[in-house]
Amino acid sequence: MSNRVDHHEIDIFKPFMAMLTQTIILKKKISPMGCSFEINFENGHPLMLVNGKWRSLSGRKKGYDLSGKHLFEIYKEHFHLHPTYIVKDGQANRIMEIKSSIQIHGFKATATLMYHNGQSDTLVMKGNWIDTYADIVDPISNAPIARFSRILSSRGEVFGQQTYALTVVTDVNMALMSALCICHAYMVR
Repeated sequence: MSNRVDHHEIDIFKPFMAMLTQTIILKKKISPMGCSFEINFENGHPLMLVNGKWRSLSGRKKGYDLSGKHLFEIYKEHFHLHPTYIVKDGQANRIMEIKSSIQIHGFKATATLMYHNGQSDTLVMKGNWIDTYADIVDPISNAPIARFSRILSSRGEVFGQQTYALTVVTDVNMALMSALCICHAYMVR
């Protein structure tokens, strides 16, 4: 992945824009209150937190910044032919829709980002069915803007506490790419 890519700036949560290529780590934690994700920079400094809602049929998860501000909510929308996940901002505005599609080999999903000004962008996620990696590509330039891969560990696999490394290029939103990574993890399981 290159540092500069010809793509539209994904700026829904401006404080989470990558100033340069960044790798962040998403650690899934399972507790009686539901699944959550700790999201840290590669050096261990925290970036944000995503908490799962206990006893939710749609797998609701809420993302928060370090001050506790509600950024987004992820949930599965039922009654679709293919798995569909929705991401809403803190004001309950729909900002992203992720739909998987049929692939003979591997996994493919399309994410539509909806901006407050009425415009939208599309991103494509392609990976393998065994949930070990996926690339997020800008279909206009065909350039990868993010890649995530599952870090395999025997303890994490046994207890369902997977860890993902997510690399995003400059001017790409780390919070939204984290939401896409979480959606992918649930779509392929």
